[in-house]
Amino acid sequence: MNNFFTTLTFLFITYFNFSQSYESKIDSIVSQQYNANDPGIAILVAKDGKAIYKKALGKSNLELNTPLEINSVFQIGSITKQFTAISILMLVEQGKLNIEDKIGKYIPEYAEVGKDITIHHLLNHTSGIKNKTLLSEKNYTSRMDRSPKELITYFKDEPLEFIPGEKFKYSNAGYILLGQIIETISKQSYGQFIQENIFDKIGMTSSYYGNMKHIIPNRTTGYIVEQNDFINADYMSLSLAYSAGALLSTTEDLLKWQNALLSNTLLKESSIKQAMTPTLLNTGKRIPYGYAFRFSRLENSPVIAHTGSTKGFTSIALFLPKENIYITALTNCNCKNVNNVAKQVAELFVTSPDTNKVSAIIKTTKQERKPIAVPAEILNNYTGTYEVKPNVNLTVGLDNTNQLYLLAPGQTKKVELFAETQNHFFVKIVDAEITFNKNEMNKVISLTMNQSGRKIIAKKN
Repeated sequence: MNNFFTTLTFLFITYFNFSQSYESKIDSIVSQQYNANDPGIAILVAKDGKAIYKKALGKSNLELNTPLEINSVFQIGSITKQFTAISILMLVEQGKLNIEDKIGKYIPEYAEVGKDITIHHLLNHTSGIKNKTLLSEKNYTSRMDRSPKELITYFKDEPLEFIPGEKFKYSNAGYILLGQIIETISKQSYGQFIQENIFDKIGMTSSYYGNMKHIIPNRTTGYIVEQNDFINADYMSLSLAYSAGALLSTTEDLLKWQNALLSNTLLKESSIKQAMTPTLLNTGKRIPYGYAFRFSRLENSPVIAHTGSTKGFTSIALFLPKENIYITALTNCNCKNVNNVAKQVAELFVTSPDTNKVSAIIKTTKQERKPIAVPAEILNNYTGTYEVKPNVNLTVGLDNTNQLYLLAPGQTKKVELFAETQNHFFVKIVDAEITFNKNEMNKVISLTMNQSGRKIIAKKN
């Protein structure tokens, strides 16, 4: 019994020390570029789908002297393209379009010039459509709201730069066309489609299709540097960015997005794999871009990422599949290198000799092991103290979000318990399971804890 209890406590402490040791290292990386008095950064790091680091540093609004918070809302720029690509694949799964459909089928303006361009070509930037959009215009043009049709009119007469599928060349124009296709098929605006089919479905309650006129809680102000001083970024109607870059979000909501992708909440596994697979050109050459996912490497670890930029904002979302680490960083000034910050943070997990040891200790949650919801009145029956040995008790509690947790003696960190049945729970961060035992009167009398093949029964006080 003593050995089991010592082992369990050691594992809990190891997990939390893992988080704390990286906390100071990440703090140091972030503070080299950002400080509390300038426009700043919100950054989140997750391991196995669970945040192990999330902080904000700097000002949300310099004039009001308001600090950034972890729930601050940023323009995420071209990370929007991931939402557009996944929306297209959702429509594919619904049987409403085919990835090999010619775009002229849905956009009359491209019936001729787009006769050889497929939706696949738009998704991976191999269409040959010139990256000429109103986003690049200066002066007062960028201040005017534009409809998707008006955006397309601006570039529809441009000749193709190359034969579709022959080359890779990044094109916002291509993703504007994808937004129009989503609207044509769904009979909804792009913003409505994203809201109903993604944001609402996975609980992204602090994410929005961008509108400069609407009141958005916790919206940050964007800045640039001019003559070594911060100034307000030029006003730009987000209607110009449309399906290529108009979304706003938070680091926590982007983690929900990442988890939804990996758990196949929005799409089948085969569709996600299609989006996250490098593209083949007509020649057979492979390019490091899928459907709004860019591929690279850090050391021996694959990286799947995308960046974003609008006037006054930069962003990055980076995933290390080998380590199951997700990093997202959002800033309200496009004057500093947020991509380098995210890369340095990623390198902590790629190059650290401790990573593999910790990964062996931390239990990775399997996709098939999904927690179920248990009514609060049942969970309340499990709360209380359980005697491991005389004068040594485990505490089971329930927080205000109806999350059951375990607190080990001498510890201040709560360990969340996730239900597989109404009385059997598992722990995500260590290989441990807990069953609550009842007597013939349906009263909870003890708990049985299993960890790595060892078992202990603790009587309820």
